[in-house]
Amino acid sequence: MGSKRQIAKVLRSKPTIEGAGVRLKRAFGYPEVPLLDPFLLLDDFHSEDPNDYIAGFPWHPHRGIETVTYMLQGEVEQGDSLDNQGTIGAGDTQWMTAGSGIVHQEMPRRQEGALQGFQLWVNLPASHKMMPPRYQEVKRAAVPTVEAAPGVSVKVICGEIEGARGPVRDIIAEPKYFDVTMAPQSSFSPAGEPGHKVFAYIIAGAGFFADEEPELLKEEHLVIFGDGDSLDILAGETGLRFLLISGKPIGEPVAWRGPIVMNTQAELMTAFQEYENGTFIKNND
Repeated sequence: MGSKRQIAKVLRSKPTIEGAGVRLKRAFGYPEVPLLDPFLLLDDFHSEDPNDYIAGFPWHPHRGIETVTYMLQGEVEQGDSLDNQGTIGAGDTQWMTAGSGIVHQEMPRRQEGALQGFQLWVNLPASHKMMPPRYQEVKRAAVPTVEAAPGVSVKVICGEIEGARGPVRDIIAEPKYFDVTMAPQSSFSPAGEPGHKVFAYIIAGAGFFADEEPELLKEEHLVIFGDGDSLDILAGETGLRFLLISGKPIGEPVAWRGPIVMNTQAELMTAFQEYENGTFIKNND
């Protein structure tokens, strides 16, 4: 018989300001890196006030990581140093592998109603930090939705569940990225790979996230699980929606400054020097 994952730690997202003045909630970041390898950061941005987000994230570099933008409401315009341009809207995902280096911008569009989405940073191992940059852009129509249990609907962005495989593929950390909606008092017991890091971030509603945990956890809470091969999740009386994300730990040193994550301080210094002298973008052909 397998072992159930129990809750290792619960965090509440904290208000912060990023980019050119975007107000958002940070679920986790640099202080939590040892707990969440290979994941580095998760930001939750949602507001009905354009003044909270319209300044956006003007041109900035990335190296050594992957950034995952998933939108629930509204639109964000994207552009980069490789001449890629586009817009991601409600239900769309952009999985960007920065690799050896990319410079891009992300600018939310002003609109009526709420803007809501998430950005996840995933670390790359030393063997892939200087790989060629690439994008996997996925429109919502390409994301399968499955009934994983009675009253439990799962949007499968990356990974596989109940025979449905997400459209984002060939990612180094072997991640799963699910958007889970549960009807009131429904239950969900997804299996997972032992040794992989697993966390949930509550978008709406409330629920219980382990069979031995009596606390009802609500929106804007991050649940970090211990090891095991399955979970027990029970929705509360108002239902529950959350991101369920997992990945294979890298187990390497993390040297992190701003938008660049490498293994050593010397590599960080090289990256910023190259950005300043115009040699940051590599010819990976």
